[in-house]
Amino acid sequence: MPETGNISGARYDNILGTVGNTRLTKASSSMPIRCCRSGCNRDRGKRKGRWWEPDDMTMLFIRKKLHHFYSVIAMMLPLFCLAAEAPSNTPLPWAYALNTPGIEDPFEYNVPHTVPGSDVEITFTLPRNLYAPPDWHSEDHPAMPAIVSVGRNPGVFACGYCHLPNGQGRPENASLTGLPREYIIQQMADWRAGLRNTSEPLHGPATNMRAIGVNATPAEVEMAADYFSSLQPKKWITVIETNSVPETVVAGWMYVDAGMGRNEAIGNRIFEMPVDLELTELRDDRSGFIAYVPPGSVATGERLVTAANCRTCHGEELRGLGPVPGLAGRSPSYIARQLYDLQVGNRRGLWSPLMQDAVSDLELEDIVALSAYLSSLDP
Repeated sequence: MPETGNISGARYDNILGTVGNTRLTKASSSMPIRCCRSGCNRDRGKRKGRWWEPDDMTMLFIRKKLHHFYSVIAMMLPLFCLAAEAPSNTPLPWAYALNTPGIEDPFEYNVPHTVPGSDVEITFTLPRNLYAPPDWHSEDHPAMPAIVSVGRNPGVFACGYCHLPNGQGRPENASLTGLPREYIIQQMADWRAGLRNTSEPLHGPATNMRAIGVNATPAEVEMAADYFSSLQPKKWITVIETNSVPETVVAGWMYVDAGMGRNEAIGNRIFEMPVDLELTELRDDRSGFIAYVPPGSVATGERLVTAANCRTCHGEELRGLGPVPGLAGRSPSYIARQLYDLQVGNRRGLWSPLMQDAVSDLELEDIVALSAYLSSLDP
């Protein structure tokens, strides 16, 4: 199964230079170019125009398993292979980051890894086991229920793999830490009912959530909601206003420094990047992110929040009110995706109409400013 939540940005060689002690490269022309994350190693010259062709055993497996989940997965796989190459389908490509084509995976598999502040030693396999999230710091959170720590195989990946055991999440998904229990349950119901969708059909993490929403049972959803709603959010993202950012590539659905030593103008965009790429790739849930935002966007976002009366529903400190989620300190990439999805009607769940007036007249510059300001706040 393709890895959809993590492509290492470490130790590439040849073209893209270095990131810290790591090197970045694009695949050489003499190498078969992978079209997806985990071992789809077919040479494009032999594909005869087809992006993905399952082998006979895969087809036999799919035919024998007629459960709806496998139909969903069958539709998902071509999307994962295409995601690295297709152009963006939204005017906010930075928020729905799609993987840069030709990036090889240099992550060291089948060798022990450690992270600072932990006595745990973990060996990763390829493809990554989405039913076994690394738990480097078990003392930082209560015991995870099974649906968070191992999921249910097949059909429901462990919540803690993509969202991390402490629920803080990554730019390509959502932070679940401290969200209201009722809100989490309602969002899963919206995914299941097809009422919550992404404006970028090639964005693999959202496709995964759609499948999990279909397959997770109400009891599993409630256990996950009980767990994540009990956690205390922490400062996870540092917002920096700047005119320029390092040249980047997209790997694992997030931006990483291409290591070229050159900068580019930030424009009307936000770049959310790991503080420590290696630790992020090891899914260390103590290692957060930096969000580079345009100069003046934080102050503009604050004015927009005040003008739109966001605090009426989301609380005076924008940390939530009753079943309404907090916005303070959340990923700016995530916030921007949700504002745009709501605006164009791809989020139309039970509570979505409450946001219609707030988002209907937003310009792209407004979405950038709101995302920058909200992310800059303490959660």
